[in-house]
Amino acid sequence: MAREKRIWIPQRFYHIVCRGNRRDPLFRSASDFEAFLHILSQLHKKYPFEVASYCLMTNHYHLQIRSSEVPLSKLMSLINKRYANYYNTKYRLTGHVYEKRFYDHIIEDKQGMLEVSRYIHLNPVEAKMVRRPEYYPWSSFPLYKYSRTVPPCFMNMDSLLGFYEGTEEMRKEKYCQSLVE
Repeated sequence: MAREKRIWIPQRFYHIVCRGNRRDPLFRSASDFEAFLHILSQLHKKYPFEVASYCLMTNHYHLQIRSSEVPLSKLMSLINKRYANYYNTKYRLTGHVYEKRFYDHIIEDKQGMLEVSRYIHLNPVEAKMVRRPEYYPWSSFPLYKYSRTVPPCFMNMDSLLGFYEGTEEMRKEKYCQSLVE
């Protein structure tokens, strides 16, 4: 039986989750996390997309992502294929790296955007990996928390900060405060 075709609305953000096969680790070392982020940066140059928030956990990852030109299915296929090739080569493995097709959920409105980003950024706290979201290095939260961090080319922080008024610093502070309330 054929799978249902995914719905892609170019101007909408989606919450994407992808998990390692058998819930095995996707990221075993800092270099694995860095390789994944590098792949996102490389693909962004060829297939423009925007990420509002992300969190790379040990055995899965979350992206709050929008692609205006390339269907998300194609983009996710490219991301996952490149990372799977990297992972299998590095660890001398064969076979599936990912559990199944990625989970996707369309984000309908401002409230949805903020709820999804909150869920993504608090994931390491909920998993008891860190006490505060800014302590987790493989998330986009430090980009919002600290003013001196330089966001990767694929980040569109205004997609969340645009919901707040004031200077960029004030908007970042309001956004970070909204996560802990």
